[in-house]
Amino acid sequence: MTLITLFDQAVQEYGDKPALAHKPKGGTYQDITYTEFGESVDAFSKGLQTLGVEKGDRVAILSENRPEWAISDFGILKAGAVNVPMFSTLTSAQVGFILKDSGAKIICVSTNEQLQKVNAITDELPSLDRIIIYNEVEEEIPEGVSQFVDVCQLGKDSDIQLDSVSDEEEIATIIYTSGTTGNPKGVMLTHANFISNYNAAKTLVDVSKTDVLLSFLPLSHVFERLGGHYVPIFSGAKVAYAESTFTVAQNMQEVSPTVMLSVPRLYETMHDRVLHAVQAGSSLKQKIFHWGVSVGSKVSSAIQQGKRPSAMLQLKQNIADKLVFAKLKTATGGNLRFFISGGAALPQSIAEFFHAAGILILEGYGLTETSPVISLNYPEKWKFGTVGPPIPGIEVQIAEDGEILTRGPHIMKGYFNNDSATAEVIDGEGWFHTGDIGIIDEDGFLKITDRKKNIIVLSNGKNVAPQPIESQLVQSPYVNQIMLLGNERKNIAALIVPNIDALKSWAADNDVDSSDISDLLKKREVEQLIQKEIRERLSDFADFEQVRRFALLEKEFSQEEDEMTPTLKLKRNVIIEKYADVIQEMYPDES
Repeated sequence: MTLITLFDQAVQEYGDKPALAHKPKGGTYQDITYTEFGESVDAFSKGLQTLGVEKGDRVAILSENRPEWAISDFGILKAGAVNVPMFSTLTSAQVGFILKDSGAKIICVSTNEQLQKVNAITDELPSLDRIIIYNEVEEEIPEGVSQFVDVCQLGKDSDIQLDSVSDEEEIATIIYTSGTTGNPKGVMLTHANFISNYNAAKTLVDVSKTDVLLSFLPLSHVFERLGGHYVPIFSGAKVAYAESTFTVAQNMQEVSPTVMLSVPRLYETMHDRVLHAVQAGSSLKQKIFHWGVSVGSKVSSAIQQGKRPSAMLQLKQNIADKLVFAKLKTATGGNLRFFISGGAALPQSIAEFFHAAGILILEGYGLTETSPVISLNYPEKWKFGTVGPPIPGIEVQIAEDGEILTRGPHIMKGYFNNDSATAEVIDGEGWFHTGDIGIIDEDGFLKITDRKKNIIVLSNGKNVAPQPIESQLVQSPYVNQIMLLGNERKNIAALIVPNIDALKSWAADNDVDSSDISDLLKKREVEQLIQKEIRERLSDFADFEQVRRFALLEKEFSQEEDEMTPTLKLKRNVIIEKYADVIQEMYPDES
């Protein structure tokens, strides 16, 4: 059983049913059936082999989510080659590192912009034979570059007999972890790795041919690769690709997804927009909203306790749905069964708010090296504030120092060309050391408390886990992003990127001049506002965990400034170096 076996079965079983959907610029969504999908995969696979791709060769993809990405993935696998996916946001130098390290023979790129990234470094890539571009090239095609449609036509005209992968232990992909420090490492995942995860996920989350998924997280990331690509396609569902990360809200209403994967940032943004709209409304609308949330919370609490809400509470819930939550559900397309959250910690209050509104967010946990799922909340068994129980067929244990260890068929084959790095994370007994700190509660649910390397050790020896504190503070309507500091210092400080819109709205209500944002962030009134938010939201934390100092930053942390990974994790070392002067001002008495 391989990924190609499952794909071919899906094509045969679901035939004329829509498999993929995309929206051409200025147009409307267009469907591609399973039959058409399968024919394109076969053509592209034969085309690759005509160009000299052999079993075990690496073929890279540098592209946004689109049908050609999916076709390329299965086409590469059907040729017996290895897919090396890359985030479309990577720089030319980062692309060059991955192409060199993997020894990729061919790279598929989406646009002329991506083509230029590769063209700038081709002299440094002796193993790279050809570039395949998805978009149509209007000018003369450069030497060494082929158009995707031409490669598919090459395959259609060939007499090559497809000989699919027969060994499930063969490598399917090498995914380079973005990493917050140092060069990325190539994670080798086999067909068996993915299939073990797929089988486990399918026993927990029912995805079928009646489902529609909106895909916007990068397919180059293992979370979307499994949950938004392999699971729905093998299940006969339809995958619609968002035009971009900026059009997700519009595309949700156009596609009406039943299931959707996202990182917490989307849910936080939706939550903030709802609260901002409420705050801008009349006092009556605010009262109705808070009443509706209160009713929804009581219903949610009853469900979590395994109880049936009373008839009166259900009546109130129906009224709250119409008066308060209807617009939020409409904004998701109106057909959503549940969201799935991964990639970072989801604040418990966000999950509780959405469930009060009648929308369930199922949080899971995993890493690229675990292909990826380790644990998952699912519709029949979930608990907010946790990442669910371990999935079937794997082992999870907590080491003496609190680190989460896991063992089973989901563990990677190793890091490509890096045995020493592999030995650092997989011990002699086969346990993979995740680098995350966590606990397993009395009900068997896993709870992540922080990254092992992110633990802050104060000068008095106290250990502070920044994630719970950051998660609590980012719930403030005035806090957009935050990063805690304090390693080898006397106390905790924070770099805070405020929510500028919320801050300007507060300033208008309190007669504070907000015409100049830089000046606004320096005002004593704003400092007191943020201090109050910190004090109130950290009231349940220990004295040594309190944020004693903070600095307000005008500019958001971003990938463009190399302050965040493509999966939106903060590169703490980069930020610390960049804001060294600001940090030193918060610790004037400590050298």
